Amino acid sequence: MAFHPTTLLEPHTPPALTTEPHVIVRGERLTVWDREGRSYLDATSGMLCTNLGYSQPRLVRAAERQMARLPFFASFAHRTADVALALADDLARLAPLPMGRTFFANSGAEANDSAFKLAWYYHRCLGRYGRSTVISQERGYHGTTVAAGSATGLDFVHRGFGLPLPSFVTVACPDPHGPLREGLSEDRFVDRLVGRLERLIEHEGPDTVAAFIAEPILGAGGLIIPPPGYYPRVQEVLARHDILFVVDEVVTGFGRTGSMFATTEFGLAPDLITLAKGLSSAYAPISAVMVGQRVMDTIADRSPDVGAFGHGFTYSGHPVAAAVAREALAIVVEEDVPGHVRETAPTLMTALADAFGGEACVRDVRGYGFLAAVTFVTGAGGLPEGEWGARVMSEAVEHGLLVRAVGDTVIVAPPLVSTGEEIRTMVGLLEKAYRAALAGIRPAW
Repeated sequence: MAFHPTTLLEPHTPPALTTEPHVIVRGERLTVWDREGRSYLDATSGMLCTNLGYSQPRLVRAAERQMARLPFFASFAHRTADVALALADDLARLAPLPMGRTFFANSGAEANDSAFKLAWYYHRCLGRYGRSTVISQERGYHGTTVAAGSATGLDFVHRGFGLPLPSFVTVACPDPHGPLREGLSEDRFVDRLVGRLERLIEHEGPDTVAAFIAEPILGAGGLIIPPPGYYPRVQEVLARHDILFVVDEVVTGFGRTGSMFATTEFGLAPDLITLAKGLSSAYAPISAVMVGQRVMDTIADRSPDVGAFGHGFTYSGHPVAAAVAREALAIVVEEDVPGHVRETAPTLMTALADAFGGEACVRDVRGYGFLAAVTFVTGAGGLPEGEWGARVMSEAVEHGLLVRAVGDTVIVAPPLVSTGEEIRTMVGLLEKAYRAALAGIRPAW
């Protein structure tokens, strides 16, 4: 086909947006306001990250103080900022694994990318140059960068980008409500899941697998709580082949499950832990990789044979982000935020069970800590598959409530400072949204 330069000069009108963006302009504690002045209770904690609510004065002041004292200095060429070192010490004191070092980045996806590179580097330090495969779970979420997106087990993250990369493979999702469980007891279901993992490792070749990454509770995939026996069995398989276990605590870290870390809550023994979101209550972009002592010792001893660990970011350990994170951790510890979650979580589950239990179009209500979900029966009311969540979420906005929809599931993840009364208010608004959605489709039943 002939090329006509004038084609590039012709005006191009992009397709019009079907809806205007919903623009939020202000936030205070659990409430946000849009530019039209309407207020909303945020039952999603932003994106499961503003754990301490909006406009927390101590966090604002911490950012102001650090901005005035040292607004930036890079962690590079054997230099770093004092506040980044102090934050690493803070995390080491809280760490749920034998600590080696902490590597700072700017997002959960960057932390997971960094964990993969640390795993690859660790194996090369041991002379295992063939270990490059990363195993993750179907419906697991680890970010949308090229590597983290490859580990994410959701098709919409892959479509259009040629992902996943060849060295990333997935194993079955440990969903107790999924089709793989059908007709099986919990123990037999775990046997099936672990058997599939073992067969995948054998298929790939144990000497090619570097790491297995998983969320303690799968969040963006629909709030999936694996059966209690699953991770202990998985860890036995990983240990047998010296495959590193990367626990993605980007969502669950810093109190959301009722413990400081879900790693402790569920008795996990990871080699690396990735953190973000609640680390600064999302007030400043920062993430971290906790590197276990075994991995760090190997890297320290053998890295001269491999060469420099050529990895890092300009903003790793950014002083302002680190200062805010230090203050956020101080609040979480001083106010015993994990303890508050443990005490208040039953209120969340009771309120959801009272509102949705026994409803014909509700499949189940489930939760752990301040993570909860209502899943609707696929196709109920004549709605197409995956439409229930969006329908209820849309009605929730009209009732002044922000929730998250994943297919036929609605996720509720309140800020960790929410009181029992505030949670009951959120659930009451969600029930009204559901009733409104139900009324809108009832003629199709």
